[in-house]
Amino acid sequence: MDAFSTIVNVSATSLHVSLFSIAFNPTAWNIVARNEYRNKTITRIFGGNARYGCYFLAIMIFSFGMLRDHLFQRALSDQPRVPILSAPYDTLVPFFLFAIGQLFVVTSTWALGITGTFLGDYFGILMDHRVQGFPFNVLRDPMYVGSTMCFVATALWYERPAGLLVALYVYIVYLIALRFEG
Repeated sequence: MDAFSTIVNVSATSLHVSLFSIAFNPTAWNIVARNEYRNKTITRIFGGNARYGCYFLAIMIFSFGMLRDHLFQRALSDQPRVPILSAPYDTLVPFFLFAIGQLFVVTSTWALGITGTFLGDYFGILMDHRVQGFPFNVLRDPMYVGSTMCFVATALWYERPAGLLVALYVYIVYLIALRFEG
């Protein structure tokens, strides 16, 4: 266990806060979305306008995602730095992982639009047809895969083994969320 503690500081509060925020976000989205589907709570707050309600939820999800990323960055800064990849791979691999991850996230959002990305179906806002083009013709869940790739890339870029474990946790949380979403 002593060797593990040289690469991961499990007692860091920032790590615990980051792990909490990672699990909180999809849990909260699913609870709020299911409530919206059943009770139309957000739609009623916005005077019966489902689209405004969905945009509000989109802003909340996006904002909490930015907070989650900030907390992850802060957690990494409190972890031991350990070289993981040798040069030039120490910069090339994370760069390309991040670029491809962002490509999946951004093109997913573009293909689905705001209401398709941010749970519009729970507001009764449905797409005319299933999106089958890129990146959905390459991956089943490109947004979650791309996000996970960005977590891995960030951990590699900053040379924090704890970040790789957090990225695995992110992936597991996303797999659980997909059981409720899909």
